[in-house]
Amino acid sequence: MVTANFPWLTTIILFPIVASLAIPFLPDKDGKTVRWYSLIVGLLDFLLIVYTFYTQYDFSNPEMQLVERYAWIPQIDLNWSVGVDGLSMPLVILTGFITTLAILAAWPVTFKPRLFYFLMLAMYGGQIAVFAVQDLLLFFLAWELELVPVYFLLAIWGGKKRLYAATKFILYTAGGSLFILVAALAMAFYGDTPSFDMQTLAHRGFPVNFQLWIYAAFLIAYAVKLPIIPLHTWLPDAHGEATAPVHMLLAGILLKMGGYALIRMNAEMLPAAHAIVAPALVILGVVNIIYAALTSFAQRNLKRKIAYSSISHMGFVLIGIASFTDLGLSGAVLQMVSHGLIGASLFFLVGATYDRTHTLMLDEMGGVGKQMPRIFSMFTACSLASLALPGMSGFVAELMVFVGFATSDAYSMTFRVIVVALAAIGVILTPIYLLSMLREIFYGPENKELTSHENLIDAEPREVFIIASLLVPIIGIGFYPKMLTQIYDSKTLQLTARLRDEVPTLADRKGTNAIALSDSKAAITPAVSAPSIR
Repeated sequence: MVTANFPWLTTIILFPIVASLAIPFLPDKDGKTVRWYSLIVGLLDFLLIVYTFYTQYDFSNPEMQLVERYAWIPQIDLNWSVGVDGLSMPLVILTGFITTLAILAAWPVTFKPRLFYFLMLAMYGGQIAVFAVQDLLLFFLAWELELVPVYFLLAIWGGKKRLYAATKFILYTAGGSLFILVAALAMAFYGDTPSFDMQTLAHRGFPVNFQLWIYAAFLIAYAVKLPIIPLHTWLPDAHGEATAPVHMLLAGILLKMGGYALIRMNAEMLPAAHAIVAPALVILGVVNIIYAALTSFAQRNLKRKIAYSSISHMGFVLIGIASFTDLGLSGAVLQMVSHGLIGASLFFLVGATYDRTHTLMLDEMGGVGKQMPRIFSMFTACSLASLALPGMSGFVAELMVFVGFATSDAYSMTFRVIVVALAAIGVILTPIYLLSMLREIFYGPENKELTSHENLIDAEPREVFIIASLLVPIIGIGFYPKMLTQIYDSKTLQLTARLRDEVPTLADRKGTNAIALSDSKAAITPAVSAPSIR
């Protein structure tokens, strides 16, 4: 009875934020106490997430669970409303896992450690809040507050062009956030009873034209965060100047906020508009995959190469969201989790390599695998995961998206063939540029100028532990994807059924099949009418 009434999600969100407020008062001179304190706080919050998941979460229930609702500012109908379902629970777990490892990755930070770890813990709670809040105005506040720590982490601890990268990041993301606020206010005050509750708004039944305008506003905001080309240019600059732990948060969590919000608000709350705009999402997904893969292929800066690779992989999320199939949507969610793990591992290794070589230019590397065999092995394993090697999570996620879209009856056969063929180009380019990257860094003759000036020591136990912790779920999901998909299967089934009802041909086909099933003398044959989305 006590555990059933306990505010689990509120505690998970507020614990790292409240704990961060104690950092300025900790007795510490060299930063050791602060970093151990932050790691313990991060680990305790992650363990609380895992405990809550195993004891309080029901796989078979597609509705909101662990719901908590408290009046905050009644005058503007702002409520502290949180809850999780199959869409948000995997990302809450991912956030706790990646952020805890990012705190461990920040071990070498010696410049202003109190402020650094304060921002890391504050960001911890803010990221979880984005996935858990169920009040649209509260979602906007969480989305905005989460940007502040990232800005300072880039502006203070970044590279030579850190101020430019941080300013570009905040302008893009804060500018996109304004569209969230405008859309939220329009939805809340449409009708007789104002409400910011997401579940209430999801069932309000807005007119199609109104939905299209709101959908467009949300899409702009989430296109920046996902990111969708052409609103992507902040990401390579941010990654180009960030430190390893900030890399892990950007690639592992922040990009997933855009994908999550696109499903939660654009698809679930505006299904009629989604049925109309879905083909455009598919096209944008294909553009992301091919353009970013080609651009990554041409990059000579290691961080920017991996950054464009991340943009390319997020294109599969767009295709899965717009597939109108259970398998495609499930693959999109799996791709977000998979890319979070793989992206965090690759960017951490990029940071570890830079700490030793003090260069990011591939032309200045070569043959360092002989002196750093452990880093070479870990980099190879994570790159193989990124290129979707069978047995890794990336392969399962991309395969589900491909098959889900290819078998979708919401699109014409011609459109499906073209999309699958074009997306396959990105799949072919990925191993080419990743294997070429490995060759230029680790293979071939040693760069004597590099090896004579830099101490190319191999990976230390802390670094091996971080990569091993990321590879375990990457390989585990690759061999047994059900360990993750069972968390959200009931939710994706429910959401896909609702989205298909918004496509006239699919809805008619559903009704035709129901009549056929009720007639015991009739043969059960699927309808074969032409798809409605062209």
